[in-house]
Amino acid sequence: MGNLQKRIQEIKQNISEACTKVGRDQSEITIVAVTKSVSEQRATEVVNEGIINLGENRAEGLVRKQQNMIDANVSWHFIGNIQSRKVRDIVGNISYLHSLSRKSIAKEIQKRASNPINCFVQVNVSGEESKSGVTPENLDGFIDELADFDKIHVVGLMTMAPNTEDEALIRSVFSKMRILRDRLKEKNMPHAPCTELSMGMSNDYSIAIEEGATFVRIGTALVGVESEGVR
Repeated sequence: MGNLQKRIQEIKQNISEACTKVGRDQSEITIVAVTKSVSEQRATEVVNEGIINLGENRAEGLVRKQQNMIDANVSWHFIGNIQSRKVRDIVGNISYLHSLSRKSIAKEIQKRASNPINCFVQVNVSGEESKSGVTPENLDGFIDELADFDKIHVVGLMTMAPNTEDEALIRSVFSKMRILRDRLKEKNMPHAPCTELSMGMSNDYSIAIEEGATFVRIGTALVGVESEGVR
């Protein structure tokens, strides 16, 4: 068994344990392999191991991989902040956008998209100035504004926890996020069903799953680094 297979096996085991701990079904969890820092060859290896959801955070990287990877089964996720002028490059090439937080981007998607785009609204739950996202206080108003755009389908919310060893703080951020999602979900809004939660990365995905994550975005812990021999 190679390094990649071992990492995937370990991640799936951790996910299984986190789900069992809180009485969830492992099938509720979508693993998004963050391939932004690895080659097309490594990304292809990931797909060949059955991880078909790939995440990129730059339009150039997304387009390059799509041009060089011929696999109709891949679902592409854009997980980074997107500039208005780059929307046209990705809007027809992704299954999910994980970082919607500005009305200007919604307007650009509306202008460029031929079909509705599955979007996660990014929320800055932790309040860190270094992080993008809508504030919890402004979330409901922003979601309401998105009803004007029929090319925006708000499937859920996304957040990033602080980069810290403080597990209680990480759990608090994820818990608050779930509460926000649950409240929106109860509204039964056609344009914003908000059934999903995109949260948890390499260092904290188990905690995120225990707190309700349905999509986890895992980079190095899954894809590894290029120094293992793949260029």
